[in-house]
Amino acid sequence: MLLRTCLLVLLLGQAALSLAAKVDTLEVASAAMRKNVRVAVVLPDDYRKGKGAYPVLYLLHGGTGSFRDWLTKTPDKTLLHGLADRYRLIIVTPDGGPTSYYFDSPLDPESQYETFISRELVEKIDGSYRTVRDRKGRVIAGLSMGGHGAMYLASRHPESYCAAGSMSGVMNINTATWKVPPDFARLRAQNFARLLGPPKDTLVPYPEYTAVGRINEIKAAGLHLILDCGVDDFLIETNRDLHYRLGENQVPHDYIERPGGHTWEYWQNALPYQVLFFDNVLRANGVAVP
Repeated sequence: MLLRTCLLVLLLGQAALSLAAKVDTLEVASAAMRKNVRVAVVLPDDYRKGKGAYPVLYLLHGGTGSFRDWLTKTPDKTLLHGLADRYRLIIVTPDGGPTSYYFDSPLDPESQYETFISRELVEKIDGSYRTVRDRKGRVIAGLSMGGHGAMYLASRHPESYCAAGSMSGVMNINTATWKVPPDFARLRAQNFARLLGPPKDTLVPYPEYTAVGRINEIKAAGLHLILDCGVDDFLIETNRDLHYRLGENQVPHDYIERPGGHTWEYWQNALPYQVLFFDNVLRANGVAVP
Protein backbone atom coordinates (compact mmCIF):
# COMPACT_ATOMS: atom_id res chain seq x y z
CA MET A 1 0.00 0.00 0.00
CA LEU A 2 2.83 2.37 0.92
CA LEU A 3 4.62 1.61 -2.37
CA ARG A 4 1.45 2.36 -4.37
CA THR A 5 1.00 5.64 -2.53
CA CYS A 6 4.59 6.65 -3.23
CA LEU A 7 4.23 5.78 -6.91
CA LEU A 8 0.99 7.76 -7.12
CA VAL A 9 2.63 10.82 -5.53
CA LEU A 10 5.58 10.50 -7.94
CA LEU A 11 3.30 10.23 -10.96
CA LEU A 12 1.21 13.20 -9.86
CA GLY A 13 4.35 15.24 -9.32
CA GLN A 14 5.62 14.37 -12.80
CA ALA A 15 2.23 15.24 -14.28
CA ALA A 16 2.25 18.61 -12.51
CA LEU A 17 5.73 19.35 -13.83
CA SER A 18 4.70 18.39 -17.38
CA LEU A 19 1.79 20.84 -17.21
CA ALA A 20 3.87 23.76 -15.91
CA ALA A 21 4.67 26.81 -17.99
CA LYS A 22 7.98 26.69 -19.84
CA VAL A 23 10.69 29.35 -19.60
CA ASP A 24 12.94 30.18 -22.57
CA THR A 25 16.09 32.26 -22.06
CA LEU A 26 17.12 34.30 -25.10
CA GLU A 27 20.06 36.41 -26.16
CA VAL A 28 18.46 39.15 -28.25
CA ALA A 29 20.69 41.25 -30.49
CA SER A 30 20.23 45.00 -30.15
CA ALA A 31 21.47 46.91 -33.17
CA ALA A 32 20.77 50.18 -31.33
CA MET A 33 23.14 49.28 -28.48
CA ARG A 34 25.47 46.94 -30.41
CA LYS A 35 25.18 44.20 -27.81
CA ASN A 36 23.08 41.19 -26.89
CA VAL A 37 20.48 41.54 -24.16
CA ARG A 38 19.19 38.62 -22.10
CA VAL A 39 15.45 38.01 -21.97
CA ALA A 40 13.26 35.36 -20.33
CA VAL A 41 10.04 34.23 -22.02
CA VAL A 42 7.42 32.38 -19.97
CA LEU A 43 5.17 30.26 -22.21
CA PRO A 44 1.89 28.90 -20.86
CA ASP A 45 1.57 25.13 -20.85
CA ASP A 46 -1.11 25.01 -23.55
CA TYR A 47 1.06 27.08 -25.94
CA ARG A 48 2.84 23.87 -26.98
CA LYS A 49 -0.45 22.15 -27.77
CA GLY A 50 -2.32 24.84 -29.68
CA LYS A 51 -1.97 26.84 -32.86
CA GLY A 52 -3.54 30.17 -31.97
CA ALA A 53 -1.94 33.53 -31.19
CA TYR A 54 -1.26 34.57 -27.60
CA PRO A 55 -1.26 38.05 -26.04
CA VAL A 56 2.00 39.20 -24.44
CA LEU A 57 2.83 40.90 -21.15
CA TYR A 58 6.19 42.69 -21.11
CA LEU A 59 7.22 42.73 -17.44
CA LEU A 60 10.07 45.04 -16.39
CA HIS A 61 12.42 44.76 -13.41
CA GLY A 62 13.53 47.48 -11.00
CA GLY A 63 16.78 49.37 -10.46
CA THR A 64 19.99 47.33 -10.07
CA GLY A 65 17.93 44.29 -11.11
CA SER A 66 18.01 41.90 -14.04
CA PHE A 67 15.78 39.93 -16.39
CA ARG A 68 15.69 37.03 -13.90
CA ASP A 69 14.30 39.04 -10.98
CA TRP A 70 10.61 38.26 -11.52
CA LEU A 71 11.47 34.56 -11.76
CA THR A 72 13.84 34.30 -8.81
CA LYS A 73 13.11 37.00 -6.22
CA THR A 74 9.40 36.60 -5.51
CA PRO A 75 8.71 34.41 -2.45
CA ASP A 76 6.74 32.10 -4.77
CA LYS A 77 9.18 31.13 -7.54
CA THR A 78 6.32 29.79 -9.68
CA LEU A 79 4.34 33.06 -9.67
CA LEU A 80 4.89 33.86 -13.36
CA HIS A 81 4.36 30.24 -14.39
CA GLY A 82 0.99 30.14 -12.67
CA LEU A 83 -0.14 33.47 -14.12
CA ALA A 84 0.92 32.49 -17.64
CA ASP A 85 -1.00 29.21 -17.35
CA ARG A 86 -4.08 30.69 -15.70
CA TYR A 87 -4.51 33.64 -18.07
CA ARG A 88 -3.03 31.93 -21.13
CA LEU A 89 -0.58 34.66 -22.05
CA ILE A 90 3.13 34.93 -22.77
CA ILE A 91 5.18 36.85 -20.20
CA VAL A 92 8.45 38.45 -21.38
CA THR A 93 10.99 39.74 -18.83
CA PRO A 94 13.78 41.68 -20.57
CA ASP A 95 16.98 42.94 -19.03
CA GLY A 96 16.88 46.73 -18.73
CA GLY A 97 20.31 47.36 -17.26
CA PRO A 98 20.90 48.42 -13.64
CA THR A 99 19.83 52.08 -13.89
CA SER A 100 18.64 52.76 -17.45
CA TYR A 101 15.05 53.73 -16.52
CA TYR A 102 14.13 52.32 -19.93
CA PHE A 103 14.58 55.45 -22.02
CA ASP A 104 16.99 56.13 -24.87
CA SER A 105 19.85 58.16 -23.44
CA PRO A 106 20.94 61.02 -25.73
CA LEU A 107 24.40 60.78 -24.16
CA ASP A 108 25.11 57.06 -23.65
CA PRO A 109 24.93 54.93 -26.82
CA GLU A 110 24.90 51.74 -24.73
CA SER A 111 21.70 52.77 -22.93
CA GLN A 112 19.02 52.73 -25.64
CA TYR A 113 16.44 50.59 -23.87
CA GLU A 114 13.38 52.35 -25.27
CA THR A 115 14.37 51.32 -28.78
CA PHE A 116 15.36 47.86 -27.64
CA ILE A 117 12.18 46.99 -25.77
CA SER A 118 9.53 48.77 -27.82
CA ARG A 119 10.94 47.99 -31.26
CA GLU A 120 13.73 45.41 -31.39
CA LEU A 121 12.36 43.10 -28.69
CA VAL A 122 8.75 43.31 -29.89
CA GLU A 123 9.91 42.38 -33.38
CA LYS A 124 11.96 39.47 -32.01
CA ILE A 125 9.13 38.08 -29.86
CA ASP A 126 6.56 38.47 -32.64
CA GLY A 127 8.95 36.77 -35.06
CA SER A 128 9.77 33.87 -32.73
CA TYR A 129 6.44 33.04 -31.09
CA ARG A 130 2.74 32.88 -31.95
CA THR A 131 1.71 36.27 -30.63
CA VAL A 132 -1.09 38.75 -31.24
CA ARG A 133 0.89 41.09 -33.46
CA ASP A 134 -1.08 44.19 -32.62
CA ARG A 135 -1.25 46.71 -29.78
CA LYS A 136 -4.56 45.12 -28.77
CA GLY A 137 -2.62 42.06 -27.62
CA ARG A 138 0.35 43.72 -25.89
CA VAL A 139 0.51 45.08 -22.35
CA ILE A 140 3.44 46.32 -20.29
CA ALA A 141 4.08 46.58 -16.54
CA GLY A 142 6.93 46.81 -14.08
CA LEU A 143 8.08 47.53 -10.55
CA SER A 144 9.94 50.62 -9.31
CA MET A 145 12.26 51.64 -12.18
CA GLY A 146 10.21 49.22 -14.29
CA GLY A 147 6.98 50.95 -13.31
CA HIS A 148 8.46 54.16 -14.67
CA GLY A 149 9.51 52.23 -17.78
CA ALA A 150 6.05 50.82 -18.38
CA MET A 151 4.34 54.22 -18.15
CA TYR A 152 7.03 55.94 -20.19
CA LEU A 153 7.24 53.36 -22.96
CA ALA A 154 3.47 52.95 -23.28
CA SER A 155 2.97 56.72 -23.58
CA ARG A 156 5.79 56.93 -26.12
CA HIS A 157 4.62 53.93 -28.13
CA PRO A 158 0.82 53.64 -28.03
CA GLU A 159 1.08 51.81 -31.34
CA SER A 160 2.76 48.96 -29.45
CA TYR A 161 0.77 48.66 -26.19
CA CYS A 162 -2.87 48.99 -25.19
CA ALA A 163 -2.35 48.99 -21.41
CA ALA A 164 0.30 49.76 -18.80
CA GLY A 165 0.75 48.94 -15.14
CA SER A 166 3.05 50.24 -12.43
CA MET A 167 3.89 48.67 -9.07
CA SER A 168 5.72 51.04 -6.68
CA GLY A 169 6.77 52.97 -9.76
CA VAL A 170 9.13 55.93 -10.00
CA MET A 171 6.52 58.38 -11.27
CA ASN A 172 8.85 61.37 -10.93
CA ILE A 173 12.57 60.99 -11.54
CA ASN A 174 13.22 64.03 -9.37
CA THR A 175 14.99 62.25 -6.50
CA ALA A 176 14.11 65.12 -4.13
CA THR A 177 10.53 63.74 -4.15
CA TRP A 178 11.68 60.32 -2.91
CA LYS A 179 11.78 59.51 0.80
CA VAL A 180 15.34 58.14 0.70
CA PRO A 181 18.70 58.91 2.35
CA PRO A 182 20.48 61.94 0.80
CA ASP A 183 23.41 59.85 -0.48
CA PHE A 184 21.08 57.53 -2.42
CA ALA A 185 19.14 60.47 -3.87
CA ARG A 186 22.39 62.13 -4.94
CA LEU A 187 23.67 58.97 -6.66
CA ARG A 188 20.45 58.57 -8.64
CA ALA A 189 20.42 62.27 -9.56
CA GLN A 190 23.98 61.89 -10.86
CA ASN A 191 22.85 58.87 -12.88
CA PHE A 192 20.06 60.89 -14.54
CA ALA A 193 22.51 63.70 -15.32
CA ARG A 194 24.88 61.15 -16.86
CA LEU A 195 22.11 59.75 -19.07
CA LEU A 196 20.12 62.92 -19.82
CA GLY A 197 22.35 65.90 -19.10
CA PRO A 198 21.78 68.75 -16.63
CA PRO A 199 18.22 69.01 -15.26
CA LYS A 200 15.94 71.62 -16.85
CA ASP A 201 13.75 72.30 -13.82
CA THR A 202 13.78 71.73 -10.06
CA LEU A 203 10.32 70.19 -9.55
CA VAL A 204 10.18 68.06 -12.71
CA PRO A 205 13.81 68.06 -13.91
CA TYR A 206 13.26 66.05 -17.10
CA PRO A 207 9.54 66.49 -17.94
CA GLU A 208 9.60 64.59 -21.23
CA TYR A 209 11.24 61.58 -19.53
CA THR A 210 8.98 61.13 -16.51
CA ALA A 211 5.36 60.13 -15.97
CA VAL A 212 4.25 63.28 -14.12
CA GLY A 213 5.54 65.35 -17.03
CA ARG A 214 3.77 63.26 -19.68
CA ILE A 215 0.12 63.57 -18.65
CA ASN A 216 -0.97 64.94 -22.04
CA GLU A 217 0.85 62.14 -23.88
CA ILE A 218 -0.59 59.50 -21.55
CA LYS A 219 -4.09 60.86 -22.12
CA ALA A 220 -3.63 61.03 -25.90
CA ALA A 221 -2.36 57.43 -25.97
CA GLY A 222 -5.74 56.09 -24.82
CA LEU A 223 -4.14 53.53 -22.55
CA HIS A 224 -5.76 51.34 -19.91
CA LEU A 225 -3.81 52.12 -16.74
CA ILE A 226 -3.37 50.51 -13.32
CA LEU A 227 -1.14 51.95 -10.58
CA ASP A 228 -0.34 50.23 -7.29
CA CYS A 229 1.84 51.47 -4.43
CA GLY A 230 2.23 50.63 -0.74
CA VAL A 231 1.52 53.34 1.82
CA ASP A 232 4.91 52.65 3.46
CA ASP A 233 6.81 52.91 0.16
CA PHE A 234 9.38 55.68 -0.29
CA LEU A 235 7.70 56.47 -3.63
CA ILE A 236 4.15 56.79 -2.32
CA GLU A 237 4.01 60.59 -2.71
CA THR A 238 5.11 60.46 -6.35
CA ASN A 239 2.37 57.91 -7.04
CA ARG A 240 -0.24 60.04 -5.28
CA ASP A 241 0.92 63.03 -7.32
CA LEU A 242 0.50 61.15 -10.59
CA HIS A 243 -2.91 59.84 -9.48
CA TYR A 244 -3.99 63.41 -8.73
CA ARG A 245 -2.70 64.75 -12.07
CA LEU A 246 -4.40 61.96 -14.01
CA GLY A 247 -7.66 62.67 -12.20
CA GLU A 248 -7.40 66.41 -12.83
CA ASN A 249 -6.96 65.71 -16.53
CA GLN A 250 -9.79 63.15 -16.62
CA VAL A 251 -7.53 60.24 -17.56
CA PRO A 252 -9.25 56.96 -16.57
CA HIS A 253 -7.09 54.70 -14.42
CA ASP A 254 -7.23 52.22 -11.55
CA TYR A 255 -5.28 53.35 -8.50
CA ILE A 256 -4.49 51.15 -5.50
CA GLU A 257 -2.91 51.99 -2.14
CA ARG A 258 -2.57 49.34 0.55
CA PRO A 259 -0.26 48.47 3.44
CA GLY A 260 3.25 47.55 2.37
CA GLY A 261 6.64 48.84 1.30
CA HIS A 262 9.18 48.48 -1.47
CA THR A 263 9.45 44.71 -1.17
CA TRP A 264 9.09 41.52 -3.17
CA GLU A 265 6.32 40.39 -0.86
CA TYR A 266 4.36 43.48 -1.90
CA TRP A 267 5.02 43.00 -5.62
CA GLN A 268 4.11 39.32 -5.46
CA ASN A 269 0.69 40.37 -4.16
CA ALA A 270 0.37 43.23 -6.64
CA LEU A 271 1.15 41.37 -9.86
CA PRO A 272 -1.90 39.03 -9.90
CA TYR A 273 -4.22 42.05 -9.60
CA GLN A 274 -2.45 43.72 -12.50
CA VAL A 275 -2.63 40.60 -14.66
CA LEU A 276 -6.35 40.25 -13.88
CA PHE A 277 -6.78 43.90 -14.95
CA PHE A 278 -4.91 43.18 -18.19
CA ASP A 279 -6.92 40.02 -18.82
CA ASN A 280 -10.13 42.04 -18.71
CA VAL A 281 -8.65 44.49 -21.22
CA LEU A 282 -7.48 41.71 -23.52
CA ARG A 283 -10.89 40.03 -23.35
CA ALA A 284 -12.58 43.32 -24.23
CA ASN A 285 -10.17 43.61 -27.16
CA GLY A 286 -11.17 40.11 -28.31
CA VAL A 287 -7.61 38.75 -28.22
CA ALA A 288 -7.55 36.66 -25.03
CA VAL A 289 -7.08 32.95 -25.66
CA PRO A 290 -10.51 31.35 -25.05
